[in-house]
Amino acid sequence: MTEALFTPYTLGDIAVKNRILMAPLTRNRARPEDDTPFDLHAEYYAQRAGAGLIITEGTQISPEGKGYAWTPGIYSEAQVAGWKTVTDAVHAKGGKIAAQLWHVGRISHVSLQEGGAAPVAPSAIGAGSRTFDGTGFVETSAARALDLAEIPRVIEDYRRAARNADAAGFDGVEIHAANGYLIDQFLRDTANIRTDGYGGSVANRVRFLAEVVTAVTEILGPGRVGVRLSPFSNANNVGIDSDTLATFSAAIDVLNDAGIAFLHMVEGQTGGPRDWPEGALETLRDRFNGAYVANNGYVRDTAVAAVASGKVDLVAFGKLYISNPDLAERLALDAPLNPMPTEGLYGGGSKGYTDYPTLEKSAA
Repeated sequence: MTEALFTPYTLGDIAVKNRILMAPLTRNRARPEDDTPFDLHAEYYAQRAGAGLIITEGTQISPEGKGYAWTPGIYSEAQVAGWKTVTDAVHAKGGKIAAQLWHVGRISHVSLQEGGAAPVAPSAIGAGSRTFDGTGFVETSAARALDLAEIPRVIEDYRRAARNADAAGFDGVEIHAANGYLIDQFLRDTANIRTDGYGGSVANRVRFLAEVVTAVTEILGPGRVGVRLSPFSNANNVGIDSDTLATFSAAIDVLNDAGIAFLHMVEGQTGGPRDWPEGALETLRDRFNGAYVANNGYVRDTAVAAVASGKVDLVAFGKLYISNPDLAERLALDAPLNPMPTEGLYGGGSKGYTDYPTLEKSAA
């Protein structure tokens, strides 16, 4: 009997060949001069086309949305053309691919912003986190609060990014609302102390997310859109909301109202312990009406069991996809995995990026 993890599924409007997703992985290899992806990215993603759906590395929707050196954008014609080479390569291998739309908010540095501007955020509260500026890891810069009049401009940046993703041939997009980046900053009362219509009450704090989702789904339709959340994570020092269940229940209601295809949930602390108040994750998971994608520390056995339970529809794997381009095939065969690398993760060229052996190559 074939385990459900390895069977086809329809993710909104996206038909996938298995229930394995490649999670977003920032690898810092875009062209430094214009943040474009190129043929190296096409090779990298095409190697991983065995996943039911690839979700790209975080892709900034505007120059202002950039928080790390050498990360790709999706706001210029050159970037769209670069991504088109990627989607064509993945489709040629029978894969499906979605772009992760990203605005980092306060998780940035003045050296990465146009004109050395301060990073923007819902409120002028520093993250006290770290980012990569191209020479090393540095402390994030002091943030300034977005003016009320600026918010429509940021929403429009998301709309343009969705239009560009469509032009670049992506099968869909994932809106990054997790891990302490801009949308997550708006959601939480630890990072959002605004006193206007985007702050204060839970209903106000989910408004920015709702407007982003509306803009993106107006372009692509809800069946090609997913959202990533991380309710129980303190990634990038975003802080844990004073009432996580109330805040993220309201956020999930926004997603349900929009009818989006999938919710990609970081279960627990990003890249860390699978920790949450008893029953809280399960309550949020069960509240969502679309496909539920589980993420965080899954291996073959736990992924198989999660999907078999019927509570999880798909499982996203991140780190294991770095050194195992044919991860989906290896999991289906219960084959051994290549070891996790310790270098070549951020920046550089093909070494540590496209040079990991597949099972087929290993056998040869």
